Amino acid sequence: MRIRVICIGKLKERYWSEAITEYSKRLSRFVNLEIVELKEARLPDKASAADEEKVKEEEGKSILAKIEDGTYVITLEIQGKQFSSEELAHKVEQLGLEGHSDIVFVIGGSLGLSQQVSKRADFKLSFSKMTFPHQMMRVVLLEQVYRSFKIIRHETYHK
Repeated sequence: MRIRVICIGKLKERYWSEAITEYSKRLSRFVNLEIVELKEARLPDKASAADEEKVKEEEGKSILAKIEDGTYVITLEIQGKQFSSEELAHKVEQLGLEGHSDIVFVIGGSLGLSQQVSKRADFKLSFSKMTFPHQMMRVVLLEQVYRSFKIIRHETYHK
């Protein structure tokens, strides 16, 4: 199975990069993992709602350009479905059983996702009703995907 994480922006803090490196290493036992970092669109000072929408659309176009045909797309969105760790593991396992061997998780920038990206999603996932920094969400996502594979394989870790 190949899992890609498409995200806006680069990790700036070393501690986030170290956490990503650790979970990437752990996940390498289970999947072919790729993280695709895309450039953040520039938001002008004192941006209007129209400026913000333009930024989301620009970032959305770059996200959509990286999604290949036949890929199962899971977007991280506040309005998405919330799962427990066990439910996420079941979802990942079911996708594999259904023949979805190429899964992409999409994490938007600080303004969120464009409507076009949200419409492209096969599934919308929410980790909480709260908003988190998108850099932190990469770490949380990789940890939960790793936890999912440990649960699927009935290995200790998830408690």
